[in-house]
Amino acid sequence: MALETPPAPTTTPVLSVRDLNVEFYVDGRWHPAAVDVSYDVRPGEVLAIVGESGSGKTQSSMALLGLLPANGRARGSARMGDRELVGMPAGRLRRVRGREISMIFQEPMTALNPVFTIGFQIIETLRAHFEIGPAEARERAVELLRLVDIPNPEKRVDSYPHQLSGGQRQRAMIAQALACDPKLLLADEPTTALDVTVQAEILKLMRDLRERIDAGIVLITHDMGVVADMADNIIVMKDGRVVDQGPALDVFRNPQHEYTQRLLDAVPHLGRGVGAAAPARATVTEPAPAGTAAPAATAADERELVLDAQDMVIEYPGRRRTPAFRAVDGVSLQIRQGEVVGLVGESGSGKTTIGRAAVGLLPVTGGHLRIVGHDMVGASMKDLKPLRTKVGIVFQDPGSSLNPRLPIGESIAEPLLLHRGIKGQGLQREIERLLDQVRLPRAMRNRYPHELSGGQRQRVGIARSLALEPRLLVADEPTSALDVSVQAAVLDLFQELQREHGFACLFISHDLAVVEILSDRVAVMRNGKLVEVGPTAQVVTAPQDPYTQRLIAAVPVPDPEAQRERRMARDALLEAQRAELLAEEARHAEDAGRADALGIDEIDNERTQRPGI
Repeated sequence: MALETPPAPTTTPVLSVRDLNVEFYVDGRWHPAAVDVSYDVRPGEVLAIVGESGSGKTQSSMALLGLLPANGRARGSARMGDRELVGMPAGRLRRVRGREISMIFQEPMTALNPVFTIGFQIIETLRAHFEIGPAEARERAVELLRLVDIPNPEKRVDSYPHQLSGGQRQRAMIAQALACDPKLLLADEPTTALDVTVQAEILKLMRDLRERIDAGIVLITHDMGVVADMADNIIVMKDGRVVDQGPALDVFRNPQHEYTQRLLDAVPHLGRGVGAAAPARATVTEPAPAGTAAPAATAADERELVLDAQDMVIEYPGRRRTPAFRAVDGVSLQIRQGEVVGLVGESGSGKTTIGRAAVGLLPVTGGHLRIVGHDMVGASMKDLKPLRTKVGIVFQDPGSSLNPRLPIGESIAEPLLLHRGIKGQGLQREIERLLDQVRLPRAMRNRYPHELSGGQRQRVGIARSLALEPRLLVADEPTSALDVSVQAAVLDLFQELQREHGFACLFISHDLAVVEILSDRVAVMRNGKLVEVGPTAQVVTAPQDPYTQRLIAAVPVPDPEAQRERRMARDALLEAQRAELLAEEARHAEDAGRADALGIDEIDNERTQRPGI
């Protein structure tokens, strides 16, 4: 289909790309990665390049900076003002990189040098492009860290990358990218690995920076919620070609290409999945009408309790002078047969720790935890062996959890061989049955994990976890690294298998839109504590805890107009909660001042007599 380029505004583009082609030489042939890509980026404009893995969106942008690997080449035109970037000598291109075009890479932990402080790396960028002294460069580095809202920048400037959180590392990389006030910013999946609250902060920061420095931004992503939040214009890529393009609202409301339509249909939309999964399981009875006596036991109460945690405590032991770290603090949670409970929260909240304890990979320090009738507190390896056939786990990264030296057929067969002793033709039939269930061709049984795509590896992980037909399945971020269309296929498969097998499931994720689709109930964690538990519809539409409210408000939706309203509502919510916090701090300060004047005991006695204290 021929694409019509939208009429060009009067503003001179920062970057004009015409007929850009990127190719890689593999096995004696040139293989195209990007074909005839054309677009313009203007000052203060955000152009989103969207598409699935392998669509060519990242490589077409790497070609602008001369960052293709040795077996890659670029042809065509990419002009910045009167200069041609494609084919520019390396010496001249080094003067452009960082100063006029900067890159925010997808994974800051691998892009930042681990042996240098973040301050040193920002200073290095400044001194490479400007004649500036060390003291002045350090002041500028602190100023940049303050600009990207890193707390205590005077101290953090001397921190190493591993000493920062994921969101702080991403902010540090943005600070380094902005050090020379570039005219063009290339952001490659800048929020993929971040929690929704941190992602919302990073997107707000990028919007603010666009207004401050009036730079053009090329946003490379497959997250359509992020695109709706940020983009002015969109180009959609598939198999290296641009298949759709136009203003953001037009592409979302009236996509022209069939692939764009499928891409948008596959995106989970917070607020649309409430109740979608309940009819399939039909296991939760409706509450009794007001004024009537409730039945002695509901259908949900009669189902067997598969996971029962009461005041559960999990600690990581201290080493030398480092005290023990309490990752889970007094959590009470129940999951019944056939029920899916979504466990959500930010990184470090304790979600994965609970999942690993549920399958016996971590010891429970205190409280009570029973899994399918087995007491997990103080259980030895011998005690846990019978449990291995009743629980399964799907890991976040199947590429690292599958044995790279075993064909996937052997990986799937391993639990059947070890726990049930199935061999020969019986084992082969079981492998074929499991491959059929996860919709993988039987011919793939002899392939190794690296020969499969991310979605195919995740299906292998699900097949292996279901081999012994477990009573409880722990799914730890099983779709976080997948493209939206692959994610949709895996979620459909997961729902079908859950209906067929009827297993209970603890679904761990930070993606609330995905949790909403799958879960009967949602549990929200923060700093090792459970702050809210309730039916999915109630938690998504009427959250009670202030933290849950912030979490829900931070989730972007794939609709530019709806996202604009959500962003305004989130800003208002944060401002109201901030004002409430300041008022509470003022009350404490007032109490402290009065305590100095009246004496601590008198203030304490007075506080105990206030209503509600």
